Amino acid sequence: MNALKCSFLSLGVAALMLSCSEAQQAPVLTVSGLDPAKFDTTIQDKPVKLFTLKNEKGMEVCITNYGGRIVSLVVPDKDGKPTDVVLGFDNIAQYADTINTPTDYGSSVGRYANRIKDGKFTLNGNVIQLKKNDGPNCLHGGGNTGWMHQVYDAEQIGDSILKLTIVAADGENGFPGKVMAVTTYKVTADNVLDMTWEAETDKPTIINQTNHNYYNLSGDFTQPAYDMVLYVNADNFTPSDKLYIPTGEIKPVEGTPMDFRTPHALGDSIKSEFDQIQNATGYDHNFCLNTYKDGKGDDTQVCASLYSPKTGIFMEMFTNEPGVQVYSGNFQGVGPDKDIARKNGITYPKHVSVCLESQKYPDSPNHPDWVQPVLNPGDKYFSHAAYKFSIK
Repeated sequence: MNALKCSFLSLGVAALMLSCSEAQQAPVLTVSGLDPAKFDTTIQDKPVKLFTLKNEKGMEVCITNYGGRIVSLVVPDKDGKPTDVVLGFDNIAQYADTINTPTDYGSSVGRYANRIKDGKFTLNGNVIQLKKNDGPNCLHGGGNTGWMHQVYDAEQIGDSILKLTIVAADGENGFPGKVMAVTTYKVTADNVLDMTWEAETDKPTIINQTNHNYYNLSGDFTQPAYDMVLYVNADNFTPSDKLYIPTGEIKPVEGTPMDFRTPHALGDSIKSEFDQIQNATGYDHNFCLNTYKDGKGDDTQVCASLYSPKTGIFMEMFTNEPGVQVYSGNFQGVGPDKDIARKNGITYPKHVSVCLESQKYPDSPNHPDWVQPVLNPGDKYFSHAAYKFSIK
């Protein structure tokens, strides 16, 4: 072999070795396109990672233990195409930046989901003052200092179960009692995302947890979700004032844009002149579920559903809780928010998604005739919500 041939052979071998090296260094992405390395860090002196749950039918759920947040949720559409159906960021830096990109995307909300008027309630004769983080009110347990911005201890069990544990101090954001809480995410063989919340306390306290996924079943996060078809199994809802605090009334949905007992597209009513819609510039309301009767919720019955005609993806919701908060992403694409890039570099428009949050009614500690969120020592808090995905 002459010198020229040897030279070309050497160059070819070197190029092949370089190509193999680059291939080895290329990130292994999730089905949703996330790079787990972008979530591998330390926050609050605790390790943070991206965990992936999956089944054999192509469902994949990616979760970070920072705030117990679901980052992506992939299910096959009517053509079998893997479709991410929840909003979010593609890196931990934006989730953890409470100044420039504050958000509750996908979080496991605690200690108390939704709002408490004036951040105040009475428990066993004692007036409890909470942190005010939403004007004069307390929202989602204190927002940036609530559980959705805390690091949970994580334990993944096989391919399909993730247990997240948090220990909250007595007096955290004003809430009494040291609480140990466990959030469990499970992906089942029949494309169900099953979630349970359990907790115990050493002092009387209140607790009301939920998941805060923002769903768009079309997978197209560049457009408002006006064609998504919503169903809510509720004869009544709790009207709220302009600060989203319940007035204390329970009113029928009959004859109002709050009536989703017959499924219809969100866009049919979201711009109604109805005062409740105008106050919220969309939906941000608690619905009183028909699946909750005689002090017990039936989580074998569908309490709500969403459907995308574009992808054929159909999502059914089940819960043991008395209420569901329907929120139509009214603060997306508004003010500085409109310029923030999320997954795939997309900036979200207003009304791009729908949240279906299982819950006790908002401000329920201040309404003794409603289902109460009180947890006492020796008792166990248990809340359950499940979201089943199929094609219709």
